Amino acid sequence: MRQRRVKNLDEKLTALSSHVIENPESYRGRWREVFGNDNPIYLELGCGKGKFISTHAAKYPKRNFIGAEGQPTVILRALEKAEALGGNNLFFICGFIRDVRAYFAPGELAGVYLNFSDPWPKSKHGRRRLTYHEKLTAYTEVMREGGFIEIKTDNEGLFEFTLEEIEAAALRTIEMTRDLHAEETVIENLDARDITTEYEDKFVGTGKNINYVKVQG
Repeated sequence: MRQRRVKNLDEKLTALSSHVIENPESYRGRWREVFGNDNPIYLELGCGKGKFISTHAAKYPKRNFIGAEGQPTVILRALEKAEALGGNNLFFICGFIRDVRAYFAPGELAGVYLNFSDPWPKSKHGRRRLTYHEKLTAYTEVMREGGFIEIKTDNEGLFEFTLEEIEAAALRTIEMTRDLHAEETVIENLDARDITTEYEDKFVGTGKNINYVKVQG
């Protein structure tokens, strides 16, 4: 989706730079230094405008959160939410993370969120999808024991692909539904329904079903 041009974008990003991790690869294995504590760390890949990750950070001050987003005009909105929130348990990586293992050491993450990721609809682009089995395996390699991956998408094709890739990666499905917000849907993790993204709110408002799956290694 083409993003609107933002006036004085660079100046606005600079003003909010205290929420941005510069040279994030250099913190591999020592992210606790960024947060100043040993609380569990959760990563959202493709955090968009930051509603989901900032809501988590506000609800769980004893947890640490990192949002990664490669679109500068989009992450600006996420940074503004972090500024309004205050606190020190939410930071952002301005860029696309191709391989989480370059940024995080084994056991460093407690969870990974993949919300409404780019479906890359052409079959030849399967390896680019964030739910490709090699990427799923990479996420588990940087997780501590009991860590999880949570995935939401409105795209039926991507969800079918994801379920196949979960099986290929030999991951264990904890919860799964094809209609997260339906009244009859019962899930243990209520945050999955209650903490939403901007895209999710839009889709649910039009009656579109939201696919959801939570897995562990």
